[in-house]
Amino acid sequence: MNPFADFYRGKRVLVTGHTGFKGSWLVLWLKELGATVTGVSLSPEGAPNHWDLLGLDIDDRCIDIRDAGTLADVVRETQPEIVFHLAAQSLVRRSYRTPLDTWSTNVMGTANLLEACRLAGGVRAVIAVTTDKCYENQEWPWGYREIDRLGGHDPYSASKAGAELVAASYRSAFFNAPEAIRLATARAGNVIGGGDWSEDRLIPDLVRAVEEVRPLEIRSPNATRPWQHVLESLSGYLLLGQRLLQENSGFSTAWNFGPDGEGNRTVADVLAILARHWPALRWQLAETPQLHEASLLQLDCAKARSHLKWRPVWGIEEALARTAEWYRAWSENGEVSSRKQLLAYLETARKGGHGWAVGG
Repeated sequence: MNPFADFYRGKRVLVTGHTGFKGSWLVLWLKELGATVTGVSLSPEGAPNHWDLLGLDIDDRCIDIRDAGTLADVVRETQPEIVFHLAAQSLVRRSYRTPLDTWSTNVMGTANLLEACRLAGGVRAVIAVTTDKCYENQEWPWGYREIDRLGGHDPYSASKAGAELVAASYRSAFFNAPEAIRLATARAGNVIGGGDWSEDRLIPDLVRAVEEVRPLEIRSPNATRPWQHVLESLSGYLLLGQRLLQENSGFSTAWNFGPDGEGNRTVADVLAILARHWPALRWQLAETPQLHEASLLQLDCAKARSHLKWRPVWGIEEALARTAEWYRAWSENGEVSSRKQLLAYLETARKGGHGWAVGG
């Protein structure tokens, strides 16, 4: 296998939010690809956490992206060729408790990063990761496309729509010349996988309930989301980064990365599948009133399939099986199976003829 045609080997890559769930998996993959990685993030929240468990050797900078001066210094010093911006306040319910922190991190933090890249020189491409929740949710039964209206009820969703607007403004105002930075945004669905211990997320909450030998209270069993393994979104980001640097600026736009139709499942469906792989899981319906969260959300990923030739590797059943497998291995014998699962994902992608996995 020669994933991404050895494109990332020796590349200087900056990852913001590298200590988070998705960021830590991305750094693991970039290290496997031979990239030289600098990480910018706050320290991981609590223990255990995926970043510390991986023990990866990178240039690790503990920085708040709201600190514009320090962030600019790091970008200027490390001279990354490509930046993956994942740092964010990423929790819906927390955004109700700390709306100003959410807005300042997600909107001004994005502006600080893009300004640092603009002034530093040498940065060739930036991928700013937002969310499927950046769309103004109409509870439609079909998927949202990249051209659909942005918005958000809760502070998290609205702040991510704001981050999209910041990126669009920088793209139009500063990055519009042929030699300018190529800037894209990436909107993924609900990512799952081992190593996530975030608060108020379905699977981490379920894992904690198992450890405490209690049933988990489920808020919205009928809510439908586009579920996908974390490696699915990351394969999209890495493929997009490759195309941004190899092709013309037509890739400097917004992209959806979500599952195929079978991945759009209710919370109850997800719990039922997980229980087949981890019989110790128990849950019950919460009786207390809940904060507003969208009940129906799907993504249309036709653009990525057509123009990037990207498509999912693992279906929802495999993604949930791998997730349960990771947590069971950790719970029962302390094994961190992230690299093993990454290699299994790559092998499945190769056998499935995914171009990026065989050197395309």
